Amino acid sequence: MARHRLLLAMLLGLSPMRAQEVALDPRPKPVEPTVRPNLRADSNLVLVPITVVDARNHPVTGLEPQNFRVFDDGVPRNITAFAMDDEPVALGLVFDHSGSVASVMRNEMLTTRMFLKTSNPEDDYFLVVFASRPDLVVPMTNGKEDVTYRLLTTKGGGSTALYDGVILGLNELKKSKLNRKALLVVSDGGENNSRYNHREMERIVQESDGLIYSIGFPSDQANFPLLRWLSELSGGRFIPAAAQDMPDIAAKVALELRNRYVLGFSAAQVPHDGKVHTIRVQLIPPHGMPPLKASWRRNYRAPEK
Repeated sequence: MARHRLLLAMLLGLSPMRAQEVALDPRPKPVEPTVRPNLRADSNLVLVPITVVDARNHPVTGLEPQNFRVFDDGVPRNITAFAMDDEPVALGLVFDHSGSVASVMRNEMLTTRMFLKTSNPEDDYFLVVFASRPDLVVPMTNGKEDVTYRLLTTKGGGSTALYDGVILGLNELKKSKLNRKALLVVSDGGENNSRYNHREMERIVQESDGLIYSIGFPSDQANFPLLRWLSELSGGRFIPAAAQDMPDIAAKVALELRNRYVLGFSAAQVPHDGKVHTIRVQLIPPHGMPPLKASWRRNYRAPEK
């Protein structure tokens, strides 16, 4: 049987909570065997990586398996594996350098520096910039200085090939051997010059195991619904921001990427039919905690026989 990836990704947002009930610092790894966030069809588990944050977008730890319920096409699944690991991350920076965003290019540099401050020596990075066409300015590397230098020397202007830039980034992510993969897209959401269309973009995101976080800033051509759609389709998150807020938001996103739960349920009853399956998650807060708000990747494509 061909080996297929069944990675599901999702992000959960939390309302304010008491510090004594849920910790905001990393906790020891659980006793259960380590769960890897990648899954092949010859494995026994479907794995669901989850990020949990509070109302201020701070990662929250301390939740247990009983705080989650997972449904696959409406069928409840028993959680048979549970872990929380801080692993290296493969991170692609995908920056809009079209004419409509010239005023925020300095903030993109500050955003990059904030991200790289949180780096792990084992992290992988790359840089894609796009205007009328996308350009892989820095291929996959663990040398963060290369990313910073090349961003400084890259000029902008022209139309906006957002879809092409994101797809180039997702393709580059495939080259990393790390389990955690994500793109940070910084753009106003404009799209007017891509070779790929909306339906092709949707299919490629669904088949990828990379999260897409997008920071959107206002402009005359801003299209925030498009950025939100891309992020939520992948299991990531869209964050609108003023240009001056971009570096702080990027630092919070980087922290989220390093604090994820991984839940697993049996893949034995998942039909290998190549169809899209819908995932629903119910978050059950500990006693006394305010109502919690969840968001996650809504579907995945099952492997074919």
